[in-house]
Amino acid sequence: MTAGLFVAMLFFAAFNTASAQSDKAVDMFKEHINKVVQKVKVEENPQEKRELLNTSFDKLLNSFNRVENMKVLSKADQSALNNLKRNITEKQNELNGLNGYKRVQNNQLNNFANFVQQDLEQADSTITISVTVLLLIIIILILL
Repeated sequence: MTAGLFVAMLFFAAFNTASAQSDKAVDMFKEHINKVVQKVKVEENPQEKRELLNTSFDKLLNSFNRVENMKVLSKADQSALNNLKRNITEKQNELNGLNGYKRVQNNQLNNFANFVQQDLEQADSTITISVTVLLLIIIILILL
């Protein structure tokens, strides 16, 4: 086996490992969001639905802030985290009718939860964040 082929094989193996870790981290994040959406759908009381969503938004924002305070972020990760924070803050403002948003009606809370889930799942293709930062966010979410 030539040295070039060996290096190519190592690179391929490293890329596949990193890709698998990244996919797993994204899947864990999506699973967390999905659990919240399912809880919202099961809950009958609109006030409780709203509280579940607000608590979830607060936990996400708190985890983003904690990761940010660790000062381990590259400029690209910081930019991605800022975009995620802005997105979540806008969703929370919309949920509660703050900062110019019309409050989500009680009978629309399930649809809103689905919308948030879809939006966050699509964000993973437009907002690139490192596996390390995503794993830190997930760990903090689990601990909260």
